[in-house]
Amino acid sequence: MIRLTDPLSGISESVFSNRHGEYVLSTTLSGELTLRARIPYHKDVSMTVDLVETAKVHRDVSMELMTDETEISDSLPAAYHFGSLDFETGEDAVFSRYQFQRDCLSCHQMGNFLTRFPRTPEQWETTIERMHRYVGSNFDEDLRKRRSHILSEGFNGEPLTVRPQFPLDESLSRTKIYEYRMERGVIPHDAIVNPNDGLIYTVDQGADHMAITDPATGKTVYVSQEGGTFWLPFWKTKTMEWPFKRYGPHSLAMGLDGKYYTTNAFANSIGVFNPESREWEPSIFAGLRAIYPHTVRIDKSGFVWFTIAGRERVGRVDPVTKESTLIELPDVESGGLAGGTQPYGIDINPADGSIWYSRLFGDKIGRIDPDTLSVKEFDSPVRGPRRMRFDQQDGTLWLTGYSEGKLARITTSSDGFESKVYSLPEFEEGYGPAPYALGVHPQTGDVWLNENMTDRFFRFIPDEERFAVYPAPLTGTYTRDFSFTEDGKACTSNNPLPMVALEGGVGEIICIEIMKDAPSAISGLADAVVSSEYEP
Repeated sequence: MIRLTDPLSGISESVFSNRHGEYVLSTTLSGELTLRARIPYHKDVSMTVDLVETAKVHRDVSMELMTDETEISDSLPAAYHFGSLDFETGEDAVFSRYQFQRDCLSCHQMGNFLTRFPRTPEQWETTIERMHRYVGSNFDEDLRKRRSHILSEGFNGEPLTVRPQFPLDESLSRTKIYEYRMERGVIPHDAIVNPNDGLIYTVDQGADHMAITDPATGKTVYVSQEGGTFWLPFWKTKTMEWPFKRYGPHSLAMGLDGKYYTTNAFANSIGVFNPESREWEPSIFAGLRAIYPHTVRIDKSGFVWFTIAGRERVGRVDPVTKESTLIELPDVESGGLAGGTQPYGIDINPADGSIWYSRLFGDKIGRIDPDTLSVKEFDSPVRGPRRMRFDQQDGTLWLTGYSEGKLARITTSSDGFESKVYSLPEFEEGYGPAPYALGVHPQTGDVWLNENMTDRFFRFIPDEERFAVYPAPLTGTYTRDFSFTEDGKACTSNNPLPMVALEGGVGEIICIEIMKDAPSAISGLADAVVSSEYEP
């Protein structure tokens, strides 16, 4: 990967060499720029490039193989440190990999440099107790102690010996990745490309603002969401009460009126943002039991549908009358440490208008009739069903299986569904990915997956039933939903929790472009990029 960064605009552009190590990076960036070359198991190479408009610059890069075991281990993504823990095996195992993955990775990575430093079991137990309280867990003390020992013994500071082999897809040499820094981001969560103005709108759950990014300039405007007063202290720890008297916008969707409707996770309400005036309008209160509105979608009638993670419900708001309806879901036992099943993903079937949703800790998916509001639930085809999206062209429902690194292809009906499940590539056997969310490309039908433990993006090509994998420019990458530009780029926010876990410590928007043809001219030769396989 060759990455060019303009420190003034905050824009970075990355390309990949071909199998001969040749690369081309065409850019409109100019001035004093930083060029960085990166490949697994090699030391980064950085240099300054002075570039004026229309100039052609040739830069060759020679990269040195890593030899120090600690340096190699530290360069590996979080998935391999987490995957090296001593998990239990068996369907009924309390400390299995899939239980750990759902319980401990739902909000942040586990195994990155922030979470893998050596700690005693007692130190881990304090951390685990705090994490459990965040999700309303009454986790058994003995189980908490056992988990603390597993983490203490696994994250002991010793370098890993595992050496994952990362594939080089043929499309890499015609791929370009754009990055736009969001300097004021705290937890910039979901992002959407506005089809009317081409700008990218991101709700920030930690800063209570809408971030509006212009890809042409890299500049971001921040519009604060002020005046929140309603809140419920449903998450508590010994040292703080959360949420604060704030909104906490988490997810967003564009309504039929062109306005954005956001789930205000900390305020039991639906936010309303007008992109034309760039103003927040009064929020719509969703109800006392609408605790932690989570993911939001809009149906063809303009109704706002959303999951309610803090209660076993799905909500519906009429943006015209402001009427809110909360739909109770069937009783389901939580399969993990959470105090509930966490209704999570949601989307609208383009064929019949039915609402489909997932319950992350319940291993269930369900269907709501939009007219009668009757609910039918089914066993999920994947463990840890997280976010979902319908293909707007053929009606296929795509669902991520977070616990075990799966993707489900679902054909729905009023009585149930049929499905086929695909395993995301493991670059080392037994070290599974963690797919969080996804988006379906409106032009190609490809499914872009937000995977959050391998510092990579996954693209599933349905007609070929195969995955293509793209390295992320920054370590510690944790992305949310994919949205798409008019010219076909796949865009997402990059926002690990906390932000310091991301290389560079600043949140960003990422847009990925797959070009039809690879560039023909040569800007340079990176002689270590011929193969990504580690050779000791």
